[in-house]
Amino acid sequence: MPWKYASSGLILAVALLAGCSTTSESSSPAKGAATSDSSQSRCDAAAAQFAVGKPASPALLDQARAKAGAQTARVLGPDDMVTLEYRSDRLNLNTDQGATVTRVNCG
Repeated sequence: MPWKYASSGLILAVALLAGCSTTSESSSPAKGAATSDSSQSRCDAAAAQFAVGKPASPALLDQARAKAGAQTARVLGPDDMVTLEYRSDRLNLNTDQGATVTRVNCG
């Protein structure tokens, strides 16, 4: 009877460990695909610097997003709460109290 429990425990442990293992072949294409996707969706804040000094509007936001090559964009007011996550594909237009763009950055 003890051998029955020991052998079933050993089989269970091997099955669990086999599920945790990965091969280098399966992870290599995923890394390559992620690299190519992120390089295409990178934000270039320098291309959207034309927006500094202009009043923030949906049209300006869309134009700046397109020129920067960003996937998403947002207007941030001086008192807006933001998360600390960094997204390389997002353009931020920072504004002052009068809704004039004061800074353009990615993140």
